[in-house]
Amino acid sequence: MIDLSAMAGRKFAVMGLGKSGLVTAEALRAGGAEVWAWDDNENSRAAAQARGFAPVDLTRCAWNELSALVLSPGIPHTHPKPHPAAALAKANKVEIIGDIELLARSQRTATYVGITGTNGKSTTTALVGHILAEAGRRVAVGGNIGTPALALEPMDDGLYVLEMSSYQLELTPSLVFDVAVLINITPDHLDRHGGMDGYVAAKRLIFRGQKKKQTAVVGTDDEPSRAIHREIATVGDQIVVPISASRPVERGVYVIDGILYDATSGASERIADLRPMRTLPGTHNWQNAAAAYAACRALGVDAPTIAATLATYPGLSHRQELVAVVGGVPYINDSKGTNADATEKALVCYDAIYWIAGGLAKEGGIAALKPLFPRIKRAYLIGEAAEDFAATLGATPHEITGTLAAAVAAAHRDSVRDKVPGAVVLLSPACASFDQFANFEARGDAFRKLALALPGARAAMPAGGCA
Repeated sequence: MIDLSAMAGRKFAVMGLGKSGLVTAEALRAGGAEVWAWDDNENSRAAAQARGFAPVDLTRCAWNELSALVLSPGIPHTHPKPHPAAALAKANKVEIIGDIELLARSQRTATYVGITGTNGKSTTTALVGHILAEAGRRVAVGGNIGTPALALEPMDDGLYVLEMSSYQLELTPSLVFDVAVLINITPDHLDRHGGMDGYVAAKRLIFRGQKKKQTAVVGTDDEPSRAIHREIATVGDQIVVPISASRPVERGVYVIDGILYDATSGASERIADLRPMRTLPGTHNWQNAAAAYAACRALGVDAPTIAATLATYPGLSHRQELVAVVGGVPYINDSKGTNADATEKALVCYDAIYWIAGGLAKEGGIAALKPLFPRIKRAYLIGEAAEDFAATLGATPHEITGTLAAAVAAAHRDSVRDKVPGAVVLLSPACASFDQFANFEARGDAFRKLALALPGARAAMPAGGCA
């Protein structure tokens, strides 16, 4: 746990007592701070109480005594409407921060790598951590990827590789990343940011405060990211390395037809063939590989080491993870596909798909996926989005199953009956999970368990995907 003794004697409100919130409360208490903990969920308050935190209703407390409100990134502080605790903090001029801000204030001499993007940030974060560890660097990986920042190892002289959501970037005002990576931007979380402009501005914060000798790695495969690249390259405050998964970029890193190239020195050098790497399937993962390569080169890792360690990357759960084979049909867990853009990356990899989709829909639904509907043998729709998705699917074969268990059973029934060569059962919901599950991990774990419980199922490793 991170030592927060610098906060001793001060009072902090912690709003949101999930995994990271509880770790934050415990780290502050261990550091000698007084913690006022609250969660709107009664069960979460009970869990905190079991750990010795007496709940303090933050709508009825003495805000003038508090040093800061440490807010869970999932709780709105601006759009669509600020949570009452956030509104009271602003009214009382109490700073609103996140747990990663506390990490930055306590481990001031460490090196920080921040990675964001609408899609691919978890894979890129894990990939950077893998490369650095294999290169012999002292490294800790966390943030939005799963391990709470304050649960990481204290390292004044090490490397923190942090996945940063747009929410977390807004709550981390003082942290300047030594290497900052923006992979891509497509519409997502627009309600939380007041529209696309607000969302882009939040992602742009990954580069906040960077100066000479610090590096910005910027995707150039979408217009919002290209605009940010043009802006920061023109200003010239930091080293700027563009990346692309589809075209050459001057003095950047790019992938053409699965071959990774480094042109940062001017001349283009072939680095690695990504096509045989089963844990990095498809163009979207080639974009992740380009970003990870550029970040690790900026940290001084040599190109041959990066090329070798790309090939040993083990992959991540819930990202096109092959969890079972039943009657010759692979069952693919892509629960991390929480929006249409992420799900598109999975759909393009397969030609005959029994598709499980639905949950809590994002803006735009699945309309953007219509060109891929011919690949779908049948869709099984779950959660709140089921009826809307059914309307969008139109003549594409589909049924509303409601629950994930019913969807897996129906997909198994149909795939066994049809015996289509090359068919897969794919969970890639294009939705958030919160209507039926605690998070996308819980949804993916449930899918894995259901698939492995089917008659004749066998576990399968490593992860699958398209080449």
